[in-house]
Amino acid sequence: MATDKSPEETAVSDSGMVTIPASLRRRLDIEAGDKLRWDVDEEGGLSVRIVRQRYGAFGDDDRKADMGGDCLETHDVAGCEADSTFPEDT
Repeated sequence: MATDKSPEETAVSDSGMVTIPASLRRRLDIEAGDKLRWDVDEEGGLSVRIVRQRYGAFGDDDRKADMGGDCLETHDVAGCEADSTFPEDT
């Protein structure tokens, strides 16, 4: 990605950790949970690719399962189908 901005520079810690500058995180929309894929080419050049991990292991699966009802009042339980055995669901 060519840019007119000056390059960002960070240091590697003793434990091998690197902090991504906040300006780059905002510009590239990198959030907690995203992963970075590191690759070295034959000339020794390093490239980093963002791997989005915001929605768990199946982040590319945007299908929604019908849980019945509007689920507004029971958002913290699995399923919200009305059950006639419970008086509050009738």
